Amino acid sequence: MALLRILEAPDPRLKQRAAPVAVVDDAVRALMDDMLETMYRAPGIGLAAPQVGVLQRIVVVDLGPAEARAPRFLVNPEIVWRSAETVVGEEGCLSLPEQFADIERAKAVRVRHLDRDGEVQEIAAEDLLARCLQHELDHLDGILFVDHLSALKRSMILRRLQKQRRQRA
Repeated sequence: MALLRILEAPDPRLKQRAAPVAVVDDAVRALMDDMLETMYRAPGIGLAAPQVGVLQRIVVVDLGPAEARAPRFLVNPEIVWRSAETVVGEEGCLSLPEQFADIERAKAVRVRHLDRDGEVQEIAAEDLLARCLQHELDHLDGILFVDHLSALKRSMILRRLQKQRRQRA
């Protein structure tokens, strides 16, 4: 397994729509393993392939603690149902390090996807898992969490991110 470089906004690849995966093969599984290792190291709870510069519809998620890992691998995921009830919660993103904002999302979702073996699966998710899945699936369509904010709040976060980058340089 290898650590991958996580792209940071405003990298234009983060705004592109990812292509569907034709077949779940060893190359896709290796990419998912590398993504998972990268996500754990960051650390994060979800990572979409576009965040590592791969424009394919692949997501890895793990909300479990380090001592009880429970990774989920999703290929070509799609939300097939979302609750009418919404909740507001704080979100951050590995592609916008150390930036956070309150985002409104559906409280519950059902996501259909292919697993590591290419088999169709469905996840019924609520609360944090639902939020994480919606956030990561947004990445597959070129949407960042800041795109759910007003233009003013979005530009404030992006300016803070640029300032942070200059200070690191």
